[in-house]
Amino acid sequence: MEVPNTSFAQNLIIDSSNPLYLHASDDPGMILVSKFFDCNGFGAWKRAMTIALSAKNNIGFINNTVTMPTTQPYLSNWQRCNDMVISWILNTLNHDICDSVLYAETAQSLWNELNSRYGQANGARVYQLHKNLCQISQGNSDIATYFSKMKSNWDELNIVNSIPSCTCGAAHTFAKHVEDQRLI
Repeated sequence: MEVPNTSFAQNLIIDSSNPLYLHASDDPGMILVSKFFDCNGFGAWKRAMTIALSAKNNIGFINNTVTMPTTQPYLSNWQRCNDMVISWILNTLNHDICDSVLYAETAQSLWNELNSRYGQANGARVYQLHKNLCQISQGNSDIATYFSKMKSNWDELNIVNSIPSCTCGAAHTFAKHVEDQRLI
């Protein structure tokens, strides 16, 4: 049996600032976020995953800033990290969703599939969020609890109704309109 030449790997040093770096405590069974995705609350789950992957310095695997290298030894390291990110995402999906995206080859394709399936602005979801906002009342809750309920609905509405940014004066006008709607 021939022993593969591993001399190339001995010269490869990847420090913790490199997206191809995996810490010794990183493993495929880790659950990075407490928000489990089961077809509800995609915006909140997506935000939690984005924050966690950014903290792990692996956001580039889903936003296409860390592309697949074409040569060794980086290709092997990229594949290992890509597979780790896929595992972390799959660990937070319910069984049916997980089964439907299990064969995605890259973390980016998996992420894009979930976005195209669940990230679309959905009229029924927008209606539900507005309905929730109309039904929230402070009642016996303290102000922090009341505000948290309102804020979570507003934040999800902002994600669902994402408006492209611009440098014209319309952005300021629209922001004022959104604030007026929240006040009402």
